[in-house]
Amino acid sequence: MKEDLLQAVKTLHEGGVVAHPTETCFGLAADIFQKRALGKLYRLKKMPLDKPVSILVRNLEEAQRYGEFSVKAIQLALKFWPGPLTLVVPRTSALPPWVNYGYDTVGFRVSSKKKTRELVEAFGGPLTTTSANLHGQSSAYAVQDFLDQGLIPDFVFGGGRIGENLPSTIVEVQGDVLRILRQGLVNI
Repeated sequence: MKEDLLQAVKTLHEGGVVAHPTETCFGLAADIFQKRALGKLYRLKKMPLDKPVSILVRNLEEAQRYGEFSVKAIQLALKFWPGPLTLVVPRTSALPPWVNYGYDTVGFRVSSKKKTRELVEAFGGPLTTTSANLHGQSSAYAVQDFLDQGLIPDFVFGGGRIGENLPSTIVEVQGDVLRILRQGLVNI
């Protein structure tokens, strides 16, 4: 395993927040099972606690441990994952209660970005995913973008510049009913 990947995983296991590139913009990852890590993520972004974060998973099977996927949600996952589609589904009791506290649903995503997939695979479990920017500010397409906003994560995994893209598409799936919460790169 490469040294920067090892350091990123170590940082996550120690409750830190890691910035990483995704296919849409730079994101922030934290261990969903560490309440303090999630609190740190919210403080870092200056994000209100009532704003939900999505969960990065390795695959559909992992997502199904923490969310209830209807047949329609499974079909969408099989068609568009890995890729910039976040599927919002009812949460299961396996998801820690402090993740999106007060919400009955949670969004899941399997990234198609190589660096992001390496990070989730090496970590070995689900991570938060949220844009690496201060709440209400512009998305970051380079490390300097979020540093200029005063957002300093514990570790930056991967650098460079990402092409400015639309965000991920966010779709809520309740049974067979779809509701587009945000139109992005994936057209449904």
